[in-house]
Amino acid sequence: MLDNTDIHILKELSKNSRVTMKELGEKVHLTGPAASARVAKLEDSGIIEAYTIKVNEVKMGFYIHAFITIIIQNTNHMPYLSFVNTQKDSIIQNYKISGDGCYLLECKFQSNESMNAFLESLNQHANYKLSIVINKDL
Repeated sequence: MLDNTDIHILKELSKNSRVTMKELGEKVHLTGPAASARVAKLEDSGIIEAYTIKVNEVKMGFYIHAFITIIIQNTNHMPYLSFVNTQKDSIIQNYKISGDGCYLLECKFQSNESMNAFLESLNQHANYKLSIVINKDL
């Protein structure tokens, strides 16, 4: 079970996973070695699975961020899933969902033209509803 210190450690690591253990300890009111031991325990228990980076997609040339609800009319999803596996450059995440659709794709595109080409290819495998992100508020 996580205590308040563990939760505070997770929040701080979520903000900056490159923080030194000494700095982390100061932020959560522990010594550096005690913070390091807590982090190791969170890693060993599987609560911390990996450390990642946050990439600015706009600076990478991807100006369109979209969510696409996928609707497949039959029970054979393999053609769609095979298509998804060929589209790694555009797809950030493919979520299997309940509700209005079967899957929710989170995608990035460099232009309206590239998004349109993706959607035309997608439409060979599934119907969809498109939502484009206007702004991301924290």
